[in-house]
Amino acid sequence: MQQTSIPAPIVAAATRSTDEVLADLKTTSGGLSATDAATRLEATGANSIQSHKARGWVTLGRQLRSPILILLFVTAGVSVFLGESTNAVIIAVILVASVGLGFVNEFRAERAADALHDQIRHVAVTLRDGAAVEVDVTELVPGDVVRLAIGSVVPADLRLLTAADLACDEGILTGESMPAAKSIAPITTSAGVGDLSSCALMGTIVQSGSGTGVVVATGGRAEFGRIALGLVTALPQTDFQKGLSKFSLLLLEVAVALTTLIFVANILLHRPILDSLLFSLAIAVGITPQLLPAVVSASLATGSRVLARKKVLVKRLVCIEDLGDVDLLVTDKTGTLTEGRISFSSAIPTGSKVTAKDLFSLGLLSTEADLSTDEVSSIGLNPLDAALWDSSEAKSADRSGLTQLAVLPFDHVRRMTSAVVAGPAGKRIVSKGSPEDVFAHCVKVPAAAVATLNDLYRAGARVVAVAVRATSSSKLTAADEKGLTLVGFLTFDDRPKLDAKESLEKLRVLGIEVKIATGDNALVAEKVLADLGMASLGTLNGTDVDAMDDTKLAEAARASTIFARVSPEQKARILRMLRHAGRSVAFMGDGVNDALALHQADVGISVNSAADVAKDAADVLLLDKDLGVLADGVMDGRRIFANTIKYVLMGTSSNFGNMFSASVASVILPFLPMLPGQILLNNLLYDAGQLAIPGDRVDPEQLRAPSHWDIAYIRRFMFLFGPISSLFDFATFGLMLLVFRAAAPEFQAGWFIESIATQTLIIFAIRTRRVPFLRSRPSLGLTLASLGVVAIGVWLPFSPLEGILGFRALPVPFFLALVGMIVLYLCVVELAKKWFFSRAAQRQPSVPFRRRAYPHRIARRASRFTAQSPRGRATVAKSRKTPAAPVRAT
Repeated sequence: MQQTSIPAPIVAAATRSTDEVLADLKTTSGGLSATDAATRLEATGANSIQSHKARGWVTLGRQLRSPILILLFVTAGVSVFLGESTNAVIIAVILVASVGLGFVNEFRAERAADALHDQIRHVAVTLRDGAAVEVDVTELVPGDVVRLAIGSVVPADLRLLTAADLACDEGILTGESMPAAKSIAPITTSAGVGDLSSCALMGTIVQSGSGTGVVVATGGRAEFGRIALGLVTALPQTDFQKGLSKFSLLLLEVAVALTTLIFVANILLHRPILDSLLFSLAIAVGITPQLLPAVVSASLATGSRVLARKKVLVKRLVCIEDLGDVDLLVTDKTGTLTEGRISFSSAIPTGSKVTAKDLFSLGLLSTEADLSTDEVSSIGLNPLDAALWDSSEAKSADRSGLTQLAVLPFDHVRRMTSAVVAGPAGKRIVSKGSPEDVFAHCVKVPAAAVATLNDLYRAGARVVAVAVRATSSSKLTAADEKGLTLVGFLTFDDRPKLDAKESLEKLRVLGIEVKIATGDNALVAEKVLADLGMASLGTLNGTDVDAMDDTKLAEAARASTIFARVSPEQKARILRMLRHAGRSVAFMGDGVNDALALHQADVGISVNSAADVAKDAADVLLLDKDLGVLADGVMDGRRIFANTIKYVLMGTSSNFGNMFSASVASVILPFLPMLPGQILLNNLLYDAGQLAIPGDRVDPEQLRAPSHWDIAYIRRFMFLFGPISSLFDFATFGLMLLVFRAAAPEFQAGWFIESIATQTLIIFAIRTRRVPFLRSRPSLGLTLASLGVVAIGVWLPFSPLEGILGFRALPVPFFLALVGMIVLYLCVVELAKKWFFSRAAQRQPSVPFRRRAYPHRIARRASRFTAQSPRGRATVAKSRKTPAAPVRAT
């Protein structure tokens, strides 16, 4: 990716000292006051790139932008002045009703999307009035001082004030895979985006370390905001939306060709030009899928509500499509495959000089707990340290005479915690952490200790090692963690979930491969998988990951099931390699160390109880950390696609066939087989009945793999089932002309009823590859809607509207013949369906691997900088007037 020019504010700030930048922004290292921040927000506007507001006129405009619809409206208006006012009014009323139907459904779906976006807010920790507070990222202003932590997304363009081992992943801006090191030293000359070492740029991810920075630029004035606004003035289309566009283009091509032929043929037969034009345009409207956007929007809105009831919250509606597309899940082990309730099991000394009781006390003292009080709280500790302090042994442990003088906290590079402890025997350094890392700092590790450790791993225990050495200093750095003597192991239990095996089977049935990324030892992960009956193809350790280049890692990652002892950076790199291989990758994690991987996945999944930085990075939140719940979310994503395809196949079978029949009949018959208004009414009734499709049931086999658009498949379907529909239309023509000697009004009424019945009832056949009703039952809503539409179609020729619509009542024998023809038609469709799907060419095609395009990833990252809708802002303003307990935004 080429580096781009940088807006002046951040370049100027990068070359100036921190004191000069603070003075320029009229702020201090203690941040702004709440009053000053509010004033600046009014002046500079929100720190947002996108906004969500359902606009009725915009939605209505989308319904009217079809050139065929516009031309039909114009032609109907012209016909009023030519004495065809009744027919023109009928056409206009039907078109208004059709457009209104699509508008109402699509607008309701957009309002639902607004409500969804308003629920999901992203926060940043900033200093206001000298205190650290959480504010919505869209409320940040120049001059705010923001704190950065590992895994967080930089919320604006910042000039760094402090930096402790800080590095940021700037790949979203530069395309570079390696993190960029940061410091507070100003740069000497103007530079490109990848060289602003004294700044943290909006939209980048904190890869390691921590720091603080003052906001220099927000929203579209920041570098990421400028790129996002340039790329996503409209959100990039998903694969699903691209498929819809291709399908609509296919039918538009068919409609234009058919309409042109009909119009030319009728003109050559010396038919009235206006009637011929109206009829031709009505045919085009009948073929085009006017309500397809409404059906898709309704499906997504319905899907979000269904998922919410199943305790799955999506941050954006398109996440439902992404969930359905997943074919690879990488997940952590704790709490997903195991219960997540870690409990202390035993202390195992490795020599005779330390007792189990002493070993346990050393473990307590080498934690990050606050030991200044008698009652030590486990809140905020990592799960293993919390398990130590929550154990019954901790309550009886004697810490008298032992004092913790210094602590070196755990990090994912050292993977250990160390403390200086003073006691009767003098000062000692006590180190506790992953056995392999502790061993590396020991003078000698007995072979018996290694054998004991391997036995514990094979039994599935989680193990930390404890080592000590004497010291004379009360201070502690990482360089002091050397020359240690191993004194023993502390073991912990975390049992496999009772329902994990069933959940893994559900994912397997859905065609989703599961891989495990864990900071634990490989043997422990393998034992858990063996207990759950899941085969492991191989294990990749963190040391192996660092030794491989990207090409080798991509191959090794595809062939491995377990990634053991991996750091946050290694997890993120593995996810990136899997995604670049073309897999649709979901990652599930809930810790601070999972945030980087969550950002790298196509779909980031976390839980409501997760660390805030993990929830902020996720696209999907589970209220329960359960793979079974996730499987339900994937099924709903695929169900939406399956139901959309039902509507598509209807439009390319009976509906297309009927319009083709009308085209042929208009040339052969001395009168129009159906008046323009009747065609549009037929189309309106048909479309209205299909709005129940989003709630239809889906056969299990349709959910077993991600489905993708295949226009060639749809075209083959159309050219088989369309002519079958036309064949029965021609049979109806013969019945009306040869048996009942029907005049134009009876003929039009008879074919109107037959066409509405066949093109509506065919949904029961093509909605499944099984035998309808017997082996696959449609939903009650779809059944009632379809039968209701047919009933209305039968009633209209006998209704008071008979004369206005140009119909005439039909004799009873016609309906007896009609029932026989419909039954025969559905039987022929079933036989054709069996033949069609038995052919190899019609089976689910292999899906080519694909990578998310750059605009897609920009749009996904930009979604966190989204202004609330007017309704959302009003709700927030109202809530601020009423004091309430703060709720952490996600």
